[in-house]
Amino acid sequence: MLVNNAAIMPVKPNVEIETELFERTFAINVRGPFNTLRQAANRLRWGGRIVNLSDTSVALGLPMYAVYNALKAAVEALTKTLANEFRGKNITVNAVAPGLTPTIQFFNGKDKEQIVHFAGMAPLERLGTPEDVANLVAFLAGPDGGWINGQTIRSNGGLELVFSFQVRRYRIHMATLLVGLTWV
Repeated sequence: MLVNNAAIMPVKPNVEIETELFERTFAINVRGPFNTLRQAANRLRWGGRIVNLSDTSVALGLPMYAVYNALKAAVEALTKTLANEFRGKNITVNAVAPGLTPTIQFFNGKDKEQIVHFAGMAPLERLGTPEDVANLVAFLAGPDGGWINGQTIRSNGGLELVFSFQVRRYRIHMATLLVGLTWV
């Protein structure tokens, strides 16, 4: 079994990401999983399991996360591709994309009011817990997860549903405003 979980999360506008920070983030968030996946190809036995960690932020497209999201999207692409490459070996490759979970990275730069706001965003009205994520990883790594392959599972309490609804509502609002404009 392999669980790829190393990552760093620069939170800056894309134009402020220095080349060195991008290279460091790429080395940890993509090259690290790539190298461990390459080793797993030669070491995992029949029935092995691989679980890569991504992030729900990839699906949300939030500002300030461009580099992080792009590199986590690369992990999701590796997940699908390697699920196909391991054909015939009964090895599953999946990704777990947690939502807002109280980690050092999550708390960094946030005040109590922001944390309370984020906790109430998902329909389950709480932050995820490390145990929520660990339980999903354990399921995918265990015998009951043997038929799930090449998937990214977003474990986020429904956050993506709410965010998608808000984006659709915003687009409808903007379209309504645009209809009333006089084009010159």
